[in-house]
Amino acid sequence: MSMKPSHKELLQTANTIRGLAMDGVQSANSGHPGMPMGMADVAAVLWLQYLKHDPTDPTWPDRDRFVLSGGHGSMLLYSLLHLSGYELPLAELGRFRQWESMTPGHPEVGDTPGVETTTGPLGQGCGNAVGMAIAEKMLAARFNTDEQEIVDHYTYVFCGDGDLMEGISHEVFSSAGHLGLNKLILFYDDNSITIEGRTNLAYSDDVSRRFKGYNWNVLQVDAHNFEEIDKAIRKARRSNDRPTIIICTSTIGKGSPNKADTASVHGEPLGDEEVILSKRELGLPEDQKFYIPASVLALFADRRSKLKRQHKKWQKLYKAYAEAYPEKAEAWQNGLNDVLPENLAELLPAFDVTKPQATRAAGGTVLQSMAAAVPQLVGGSADLAPSTKTLLKDAGSIHKGDFSGRNFHFGVREHGMGAIMNGVALHGGLRIFGATFFVFVDYMRPAVRLASIMKLPVIYVFTHDSFYVGEDGPTHEPVEQLASLRCMPGLTTIRPADPTETAAAWLTALENKSGPTAILLTRQNLNVIDRSVYPSALELRRGGYILWQSEAIDPEVTLVASGSEVELALSAAKQLAAECCVRVVSVPSWELFEKQDATYKAATISKKCPVRVVIEAAAPMGWEKYVGNDAHYIAMNRFGASAPCGVLAEQFGFTVDNVVRTVHGLRG
Repeated sequence: MSMKPSHKELLQTANTIRGLAMDGVQSANSGHPGMPMGMADVAAVLWLQYLKHDPTDPTWPDRDRFVLSGGHGSMLLYSLLHLSGYELPLAELGRFRQWESMTPGHPEVGDTPGVETTTGPLGQGCGNAVGMAIAEKMLAARFNTDEQEIVDHYTYVFCGDGDLMEGISHEVFSSAGHLGLNKLILFYDDNSITIEGRTNLAYSDDVSRRFKGYNWNVLQVDAHNFEEIDKAIRKARRSNDRPTIIICTSTIGKGSPNKADTASVHGEPLGDEEVILSKRELGLPEDQKFYIPASVLALFADRRSKLKRQHKKWQKLYKAYAEAYPEKAEAWQNGLNDVLPENLAELLPAFDVTKPQATRAAGGTVLQSMAAAVPQLVGGSADLAPSTKTLLKDAGSIHKGDFSGRNFHFGVREHGMGAIMNGVALHGGLRIFGATFFVFVDYMRPAVRLASIMKLPVIYVFTHDSFYVGEDGPTHEPVEQLASLRCMPGLTTIRPADPTETAAAWLTALENKSGPTAILLTRQNLNVIDRSVYPSALELRRGGYILWQSEAIDPEVTLVASGSEVELALSAAKQLAAECCVRVVSVPSWELFEKQDATYKAATISKKCPVRVVIEAAAPMGWEKYVGNDAHYIAMNRFGASAPCGVLAEQFGFTVDNVVRTVHGLRG
């Protein structure tokens, strides 16, 4: 049986990590050596004694999750992954921050085996970790039995002063304490240094009191005392009702004779001369780059063997579990693989064409149907479920001590909600949605951006999607948000025209497993488009389609719209049809439309049509690529206002009379 590493072995391991971090940053002449050098001792204890994972199978469902929230210190993680035996060659550490290397400047999930999440924007990794810890609790509640616990792992996070200064950390750590996420352990690198100098330039929080206020356990250690680190981790793992922060008082750049405990070591290479002096200080060969002593390799090999045995033990446990509980095992696998029913489209609800309703209400109806068919679908809202219509009925809510429910209550925390959603998605086993008013997407934009970078299949429900919010006024009426989402690579944005398109939007979102989807829904009622008369709502999958045309000839007028303005376009077109051939095109999603071939797009929105008018209650930026530079817009080039929505529609020109009048003016 392998023995616990000695003080000497841990120190040699930590110093090896320091050397690798120094060399990686120096080879790139770019990067952040300070944090890896300062937290190397803590990392050595955690990775050699506690972290449960299998480098030969990075996707083992019951592995512990390790999140480096301060992603600028990525050389720490890359060094650990190489030493642990992941498929990350030593040569890749020498290609740090280079084109198409496996070691980019900040950890990126998918680029490097063993990296759990893409981090860098400070605080986001903290939120991801909270999401991962929630997912562990929820899956344990669903699938563990008295005899077999197939879900039993921890989430460990390294964070720094910058993470704790960012507002998102307050949101997610407040949530974690409220939920009692006892398997979440946070290591705070308390080194008193930021890029500009000492942290006391801008930061004097009492972190201990802050986290006690969040209902966390608070422990404090010398980040360079192996015994204290070990004791704190053991104590944190024994907690059964609270998450734990271990405040690690560290020396940034430890081992550097001239730059340790300075601002320069945070984000600058040490320089060739200082690297040599540091290696001399640490007992490393001065003339060797990326040096790893055989004894350190042996330590990690021994640890790897032990972890392999743990994994095999879990596999044996799961095999017995699957035999004893075949239905649970099937549901477990379906969740991990995000399996959807083959007949999901057939399960979409029908809508009465005589009963107008808001697409947010229709979305709620669709969501109930989808949740019944897709057990892994979970989610919630930022304290807005009664308005966003996203509470799953009879599904229970997660709360401290009971995670068997499916509803999240994120509180008024959009920023945190987005990052937590990403963490749940990264963990695997659950499909997550989150809801808020569309105007507040700006609060969660960093998390949406990271979801897009990571290609996470999260689903956003953004309601109250335009000035039709009405009396709440311009602060709550989105104008520029739609264009801002459309310019984000990898995000599919869908603004359905009516309840039937809303159903198709939800189906499309669930089917999209290669990136996030945003569904934009109305507050105001809309007519239900009669699909026995008009094309199927599943045409939404094309992103844009001809909804109606007055004659079977080349159109003289094309009205293009999305969302609630499709109804307006259709009504205006019916009036215009008496004098010209008019076409109405519904374009619920640019991203889906862009996937169609050029012939289809040109046939749907022909730039040869003499009069092209876009009608959309949002900023018109970007439409010219589809309708041409000489098209006309009935759109929003100002912020909204406070008044009943009908008054606003009249004032802003979103009426049938104005559309008809505009077309008349354009036709001459």
